[in-house]
Amino acid sequence: VQLQASGGGLVQAGGSLRLSCAASRRTNSNNGMGWFRQAPGKEREFVATINWRGSDTYYADSVRGRFTISRDNAKNTVDLQMNSLKPEDTGVYYCAVALGPTTSTDNKRYRYWGQGTLVTVSS
Repeated sequence: VQLQASGGGLVQAGGSLRLSCAASRRTNSNNGMGWFRQAPGKEREFVATINWRGSDTYYADSVRGRFTISRDNAKNTVDLQMNSLKPEDTGVYYCAVALGPTTSTDNKRYRYWGQGTLVTVSS
């Protein structure tokens, strides 16, 4: 499975961006999906995750209330709506397919990763 993330760019603090991730095909099993990000000089960190049905989501404390993850299984896509962006949200955002059907915050529980899309939030 190949993942292609898009929608990144430069935005001012307080602005919004919508990231989208398209999978080349559906996996043989139903999988949760997630978004992670990596800021310059820092380790990759969890951002948001959604189960395969789209009925359960979980967010990092730093983005809860500002970001919304959603998915469209018919289109094999997962989106991340990001509002009220802050400079500390800057980084490369990666989408990933989980090993199982549930949500997960652990990057070791993800099997496929996209190449990432850069989000830059200016102050």
